[in-house]
Order: sequence, then structure tokens, then C-alpha cells
Amino acid sequence: MTVRIATDVLVIGWGLAGLVAASEAAAAGKRVVIVDQEPRTNLGGQAWWSFGGLFFIDSPEQRRLGIHDSPDLARQDWFGTAGFDRDDDAWPRRWADAYLDFAHHEKRTWLREKGVSFFPVVGWAERGGYTATGPGNSVPRFHITWGTGPGIVAPFEGEVEQAEQAGRLTILARHRVTALTVSDGAVTAASGEVLAPSGAARGVATSRDVVDDFEIIAGATIVTSGGIGGNHALVRERWPERLGTPPTSMVSGVPAYVDGHMLGVAKAAGAREINGDRMWHYVEGIQNWHPVWPQHGIRILPGPSSVWLDAIGARLPVPLFPGFDTLGTLAHLRRTGHDHSWFVLSYKIIEKEFTLSGSEQNPDLTGKDVKLLLSSRLGKGASGPVQDFLDHGADFVVRDTLDDLIAGMRALPGGEVLDAARVRTEVQARDREMDNDFTKDAQIAMLRSARSFRGDRLVRTAAPHRILDPAAGPLIAVKLHVLTRKSLGGLETDLHSRVLGADGEAVPGLYAAGEAAGFGGGGMHGYRALEGTFLGGCLFSGRLAGRAAAALL
Repeated sequence: MTVRIATDVLVIGWGLAGLVAASEAAAAGKRVVIVDQEPRTNLGGQAWWSFGGLFFIDSPEQRRLGIHDSPDLARQDWFGTAGFDRDDDAWPRRWADAYLDFAHHEKRTWLREKGVSFFPVVGWAERGGYTATGPGNSVPRFHITWGTGPGIVAPFEGEVEQAEQAGRLTILARHRVTALTVSDGAVTAASGEVLAPSGAARGVATSRDVVDDFEIIAGATIVTSGGIGGNHALVRERWPERLGTPPTSMVSGVPAYVDGHMLGVAKAAGAREINGDRMWHYVEGIQNWHPVWPQHGIRILPGPSSVWLDAIGARLPVPLFPGFDTLGTLAHLRRTGHDHSWFVLSYKIIEKEFTLSGSEQNPDLTGKDVKLLLSSRLGKGASGPVQDFLDHGADFVVRDTLDDLIAGMRALPGGEVLDAARVRTEVQARDREMDNDFTKDAQIAMLRSARSFRGDRLVRTAAPHRILDPAAGPLIAVKLHVLTRKSLGGLETDLHSRVLGADGEAVPGLYAAGEAAGFGGGGMHGYRALEGTFLGGCLFSGRLAGRAAAALL
């Protein structure tokens, strides 16, 4: 028997963008329904699992560290990174400018008013390494939320639950939208399947067994259903030629429910999707030794010191150092014909420089535990989560000598292609450059430069040393995989988050936000992204969508 409901605003997807949109619409006095195909344990979506990084411009945290940032510098970095070059980039360009203004002005104050605070050390991600107009952040801008992903989700989850308790908002778990109803050119309802109840833990894959169907009539419908990173077949189908051949083997940085399903549903209702070939996947993925979802991978957030080798053992070219250019490194590695690469480093480097992405991999920041934070970030030894991977991770090799390390690397699946002599040459040559203050090795020059920034010297960059120095050991090698993460394209939207059709006109009654909208406009990041901008894009586009949908009614 079909379940029928009527509401003012329907939000499809309860990730960060959905929660923000719903809270804004409810605050405006509208009746709101949120639906999602997963059990309620997944409220908060991908954002809950995140490291909680946010991009701000000229923040108090930056100024306290002596970082001189400005809107002009940030725009130079954003547009140099995005590389907008298509007719379809008209709205993404406008969204980029609007987001930069938000990141400079309202964003931090708005979040602080909601009780969100930030770790005082600002990170320097996506450093680029090219010229001033090339891709990358000219200055550190990666602000970590105190509480990581759950900390950024919490205020909006709280607002939604308060509205639910007040009777203004309804949350319907295990409701999978399969169609949008279009009447006289306007989206007026959504219909779909009620899935069998599930008690699965957060992130665990669930069944698609259907027990009923439903229809929700709404004055405005907001699609906030995320991207495609959990659907490897769709990732490969959309893989662009400029990034080489799609990997045969990948690990997943997002749960299986990030499947792209709603993009097809929205397109069937007249929505236009653009920039589907733009995507953001990492090359520092490792297999999770304690997986939650299928093919669960974790990303290493590396400092700048590890030696990066391809599958054969050749060192990656300038400026493809750890943490410098994600997609440039991905494109280079895809041309090697192999799906993996390697970090080679010392224990002295891993204890200082390795951070693992994800709320569950950072119990000190996520739990707001100052004592644990001081011991894990400033104390001796690797952090607990990193040590767990050293002890249990399938991709980690720990040995006392370089010959034994190479033998351990060659013993891993795919390791037989490694040229032992090439590895010795690369590591030993790098170490010779450490014997004096002069060097022609650009990575060594960059890591010495990084140490001039207090934040890097304090928590992110090891003192320069020879990797083969026994006092810095043992030696470590890490096998790295391509890890799927974000879609940079999506449903085309105007600056009111209204979804546009093939004719460039808004589809009445239909809105989109978050990753489903390319974080705004159908791709406000262009070809590449500056880190800390994904959660921020969900916040910004979700806020605009919720307010615009409420204003329509």
C-alpha cells in the first residue's frame, strides 16, 4: 500500500548539505521531510566520516601563525587550480566567486555562532609547487574542526532534531527515491521504494529489499544525495582520458551508498548534469585493516618528506611530492601502467608526518581530547591509529635495512615489478643531498622551506635527515592505491540553488546542493580542488538551497 505524504520542502539525502538545507527551511517556518535510503545510524552522511577540514581566507587562526592571506590571493589560487575552460563553466565560475566571498566573510562567524571551533594550527594542503598562477594553495588554509566531521555535523543535526521534536520536520529512513513527478513542467512530488528496516552500523552496506512504496508531494524538492565515489563501475565509466586509463583496482574512500543514483533520477525529470568527467580521487589510499564498508580505504594525509616511487621504483618528478598536487600525481601514475605506487620513509618521518583522514582515525581531535592530542601529535612515536596500520595494515612493510625493505615490498601483490636497483639508487641519491645545506633536490628544498612555517615545524614536518640513518629507523614502505572520493561535477544550478534544465532555465520546484550539485553550479571547483572546500561547499550550497526553497513557498 503506497504511503502518501504532503510537505512544503522535501530534502533527498541527509548528509551535511541536506541537514543544512533542512535546518534552514525549518527555521523559516516550513514543513520539511528528509528521506534517505540508509538507516538512521547514517545521519550526517559522508561528512560524519570526514577529517573536518574547512577553507577560510584571512582567518584569526592564520593571522596568529603569521600567515598573510587575502581574497585576491585566494581567488588567484582557486581559479589557477580550477582551470575553468568550458561554456558549461559559466555558473561554476559564479559559484566559485560567491563561495570565496562566503569563506572570507560569513562562513567562520556563522559556524562559530553555532558552537563550532577550530584547531589552532592551520594545515597547508595542495601546495602546488608550480608558478604563482598555477594550481595549489599559496598559503596554509586548511582549518581542522575541533571534533572533526562529527563536530561540523552536530549543530545542524541538532537543529534538525529540534525541528523534528517540535513537529515541523519528519525524517524517513530507508526511503529510496526512484522518480520525480513533473506536472506542467514543475517537479511536484517524489516517489520510490520503502526498503526493509536495517539495524546496520554507520557506513555498513545495507540491503535493497523493498517492502513498500511511497509518494511525497512537495512545494520544493532539494536533491542532496552526494556523488558517485562508492560506485566504481560509474567512476570508471566517467573516467576522463586526461587522467589516463581508469584503475583496474581501487579502494573506496566513501561508503557504498554513494552510488550516483539520484543524478539519474533528477536527469529523467529534466535536470541537466554537467562536468561529469571531473572528479577528485586520491593516490595515497591504503586498505583499511578494520574495514566498515566494501573495499574500505583510508587516505594518508602525508607531510612532505617521504620519497614517492612509482610501481617500478622510479621517483616521481617535480613537483609531485606528498601533499602537493593530487590530480597531477594521479595523472602521472596512471600513465605508468600500474595501479599502485610507494612511499619510502623512516620511522622518524611517520611519527611526525603521517595523519590518516577520517573522524574515526583521529580520536584525539574527534573526541576533543586535549591530553591525547598532545601525546599523539607532540609526543614520541606514531599515533595510535597509525601504529595500528604499522602493526596490521596489508600495505605496510617495516624493516631494518634497505635490502630487507625492498624484499618486503616485492613480496606484496604487484611488488614483483619493483626494480630493486632503482629503489636503492633513488633512496641513496636522495640521502647524499642531505649532507650539507646545499641541494639540487627540489623536494629537500621544499621540506626545508616548510619547516619555516611554525605549524609545519610543530606538527607536520620532520627535521630533515637521511632516511637510511639507523637512528631514524626502522625503514618503512607503504603501498599506495587510488582511493575514490569526490565528484567535482553535478547538477547545474544557479546562485539560488535552482536546478537548470537543458534550455538553461530553472526547473520549477527543483533544487540541488552539495556534491550532487558539484558543490554548487555543477562544478565550482573546476578540474581540481583546494582542500577544505568540500564540506564548505556543502555548507554554502545547502544554506542557499534551504533558504531559496523556503522563500519560494
